Amino acid sequence: MTGSGGGTTVGRVGDDEAAMRRAMGLAATVRATASPNPWVGCVLLSDDGTVFEGATAPPGGAHAEAAALAAAGGRARGATLYATLEPCSHHGRTSPCADAIVAAGVARVVVAVEDPDQKVQGRGLARLRDAGIDVELGLCAAEVCDQLGPYLKHRSTGKPWVVLKLAATLDGRTAAPDGTSRWITGPEARADAHRLRAHSDAVLVGAGTVRADDPALDVRHASGPDPMRVVLGKAPEGARVHPALELSGDLERVLDDLGRRGVVQLLVEGGASVAHAFHRSGLVDRYALYLAPALFGGDDARGLFAGPGAGNIDDVWRGRIVDVRQLGSDLRVELAPEAPTPEARTGEV
Repeated sequence: MTGSGGGTTVGRVGDDEAAMRRAMGLAATVRATASPNPWVGCVLLSDDGTVFEGATAPPGGAHAEAAALAAAGGRARGATLYATLEPCSHHGRTSPCADAIVAAGVARVVVAVEDPDQKVQGRGLARLRDAGIDVELGLCAAEVCDQLGPYLKHRSTGKPWVVLKLAATLDGRTAAPDGTSRWITGPEARADAHRLRAHSDAVLVGAGTVRADDPALDVRHASGPDPMRVVLGKAPEGARVHPALELSGDLERVLDDLGRRGVVQLLVEGGASVAHAFHRSGLVDRYALYLAPALFGGDDARGLFAGPGAGNIDDVWRGRIVDVRQLGSDLRVELAPEAPTPEARTGEV
């Protein structure tokens, strides 16, 4: 149903919401390849009930709307187009999608969310309306904002979306007293963690973790590109993490630096001191916690965070669980802050 052929006649998509959810599914298929561009899906429904589809190609390739229009050809005239993000209105590596939609004679456009990029910010929607196209904004906006969360944050703030990955036993321990910690979770959880790496533009660890574990920080158990490797501090010569970007100091400035380098999503993998610094500073947008059905059974094993925690129950960090899934014998729990991340306190490592 996607591509440059004649499309697939499947009858009309049941309703606008069904079409937008179909576009969201297309966007999910290019999550690991589109960044730093937004991972967008597009569905075009012609007058004769034929559905044409498109999803954002890797940087330099066609945007989702352009791909769907190319597949539809002349049957785009009079059609309804559904896009998860506002069509672009400026010349970059590709021509403006809004102009292509107008030229194709599309009659109606349904968009989930406006693009906060300074080069767009409503201009694409205005271009369509000025051409007499019926434009609707906001369908499935909450779900698409969640799907595009990293992109929307990066374009709005200049900072990457921060995912803190943690793995522990059910009693919250990450390593034995002697420091041994490998393979707390099983292969399915490790494959999912590598998928997280593939979806991230950069992965960050502390120099202590490099010295202790010598991680490669590449993608081996999932499909997708290797992320940029970032070390807080100085990595030893010969460490497998090289070549790596070495940074230090205030974490806000670290995030600003990475954002300027085009990092849309940053995966923080540890160790415990680095995890504590990001958490304590309020800089984490999502927590990905992998829990193994195991117990160290004592208070001498190492915990998830190294550093002072809440002094009393009123200061305990509370978030909301946004996803729980079983991966083999393990659980993956995804947490988000209760509200948008507040103005972070200064954090240094």
